[in-house]
Amino acid sequence: MIEVQIVGVRVEMPSNQPLVLLKELLGERHLPIWIGTPEATAIALAQQGVVPPRPLTHDLLCNIVTALGRTVVAANITAVEDGVFYAQLVFDDGTQVSSRASDALAVALRVDCTIWCAEAVMDEAGVRITDHDDVEPESISSPEADERELNRFRKFLNDVEPEDFEK
Repeated sequence: MIEVQIVGVRVEMPSNQPLVLLKELLGERHLPIWIGTPEATAIALAQQGVVPPRPLTHDLLCNIVTALGRTVVAANITAVEDGVFYAQLVFDDGTQVSSRASDALAVALRVDCTIWCAEAVMDEAGVRITDHDDVEPESISSPEADERELNRFRKFLNDVEPEDFEK
């Protein structure tokens, strides 16, 4: 498994399809996952630290897990089949629950757990964005580096179609 982080959520034009972009921590590959609008909103809100006045679905799930005395310790992207990504939420007692990738990511952001991606998934659906002009290793996690990386990905998206990720 490869540890990844969420770079951001974007709406791909002209299809108006949202996607979440993951990046491997110790490498240059990115994993774009096309997701639904509600999931994109849930991920973006969590990334921005927005706490709604009433719990949204992912917040409710996290509250239930906590109320039951459990903790989500990891979100694993486990497979991709015909462009559909599969995931699992892993709990502190070793229990694993199947999930859509977008839901697992939305929960992972809320509980601040590690996100992992199976190597086979990254090999099949990952893309390498190699334009690292001024990005130094020490600044990878800085807001400026994140913004530069997101801008490089936006440039990449201008020329890519979902069909480019099909075998």
